Amino acid sequence: MAPAKAHRYLVSLTRMGLVEQTEAGLYDLGGFALELGLAALNRLEPVTLSAHALQELRADTGQTIALAVWANHGATIVRWLGADTPVSASLRVGAVMPLTRSATGQAFLTHLSPRTTTPFLKRELSQHRRQGLSPSTPTEVERLITRTRVRGFAYTTDFIPGIAGIAVPVFDHTGDMVLALVALGYRRPFESAVDRISAATLRKARELSKRMGASIE
Repeated sequence: MAPAKAHRYLVSLTRMGLVEQTEAGLYDLGGFALELGLAALNRLEPVTLSAHALQELRADTGQTIALAVWANHGATIVRWLGADTPVSASLRVGAVMPLTRSATGQAFLTHLSPRTTTPFLKRELSQHRRQGLSPSTPTEVERLITRTRVRGFAYTTDFIPGIAGIAVPVFDHTGDMVLALVALGYRRPFESAVDRISAATLRKARELSKRMGASIE
């Protein structure tokens, strides 16, 4: 673009507040542009935005797909799309997942602030010690969190007998985790295809995060 033409555009955009000139004589986004951006971000409703992605992921993986958010009682299933061979489990919309024994809970435990998860974690570990379940100590929990971070997703095969699942975090423009994208299936076929399933779920979670304004490297 010719410099004179570019200057005319910049003058018009500056008058609208979309662009402003810095003290160094360079141009940057103006106040109105920032207001528009924030307004657009505030209109993004994560659960609604995820609807089409869930259908695509079910088609890509052939697995049961769920969506979870962090609610008053913890990690809660809010969407559920059964596969052609539906998972026979007590996991449906409204179910609250344990923090340490479910893939869904592990994803939130790994990526939410400890200030949010610690009260729930303390109660759960106390119950585990009484019932002889694992994990039951902070050290075991730290190992679980580290493993989840290294993989990029949470993975469990023993929360519900015969069922395997993974959960991948979805982030918003602030860098906070807002959703868990979950894939579930019968253990043997799921384990044999876990690389393909996890890759598809990670890819879809990444797309959703970008759609919600997250800065993904």
